[in-house]
Amino acid sequence: MDKGCPGSYVSSSVSLAGVACADPSMAVVEAAASVAAPCRSMLDPTQLREMVREWLREDIPAMDFAGAVVGSDVRTAHLLQKSPGMLAGVPFVEAVFDELGMRVEWDPHVHEGMRVEHTGAGEKRVLASVTGPADDLLRAERVALNCLSRCSGIATRADDLMRIAAAHGWRGRVAATRKTTPGFRVVEKYGVIVGGADPHRMNLSSMIMLKDNHVWSAGNITKSVQRARALAGFSVKIEVECRSLDEAREACHAGADVVMLDNFDPLNFKETARAVRSEFAHVIIEGSGGLSESTLSDFFCEEADVLSMSIMQNYQCVDFSLKIQRPSAVG
Repeated sequence: MDKGCPGSYVSSSVSLAGVACADPSMAVVEAAASVAAPCRSMLDPTQLREMVREWLREDIPAMDFAGAVVGSDVRTAHLLQKSPGMLAGVPFVEAVFDELGMRVEWDPHVHEGMRVEHTGAGEKRVLASVTGPADDLLRAERVALNCLSRCSGIATRADDLMRIAAAHGWRGRVAATRKTTPGFRVVEKYGVIVGGADPHRMNLSSMIMLKDNHVWSAGNITKSVQRARALAGFSVKIEVECRSLDEAREACHAGADVVMLDNFDPLNFKETARAVRSEFAHVIIEGSGGLSESTLSDFFCEEADVLSMSIMQNYQCVDFSLKIQRPSAVG
């Protein structure tokens, strides 16, 4: 993957390079997420601070009784990765601790987008340390870990899917659908990008997608596309969900930029995609519905530009923990 271009789909996963690891029991692999550094610059600092404050307010709506138990003596905590997967969500972790006046110090060998593979049971890798008042460390702990665990799980799944595409030599885009968690969309889409997959549309304002309910309510595909174009103008893409070749043709004739062939079986999808491409070379062809890790490769073909699925659902979280270090014994 082109390191300077998020969303560029050169199949870099084909050649994976091993990287030295501080813990020899865990192997670190450079995966397809070399876009991680440019990714964090896309996050708006103001929005990030607002999200973090809302997360902390939700977790501490009144009083933190447990925080009063531990007090405010300065302690150092280690951030540990306890299960295999790709590290993603670093800016959110840093923002949580920063909001409470602490700074995360990362191991110099650790970077977002690296993939850690365990070689045995019960192994842990120290990723970072944080120093601050004990009560603040524990106030930040669960919010930071929840973000990191989920974002990393999504990135890992995205990377797994991109590896499948690379192994088959398919150069299209694996994309995430808009089935995000309310209030957590930015974190989830960020994880998709770090994992090397396509985030698809970020929200209802970023692209018009006319699905069956839109079409039925408007009357037909042509009316839906024409009204959408009149309202949104030339700068917004229009995608139409199609259930047959005839519907895809109608959408293309009406001016759709993207046709989604929805819930097709693999053979029908490939045949329909070839027919659409032969008649409408400029239209982006997307396949969706019924796709998973086990079925994804069945849909690979030259005419398929995008294959989308619910990457933000049914993923396995990566396990992290934060452990406050005991003070050294004196004497």
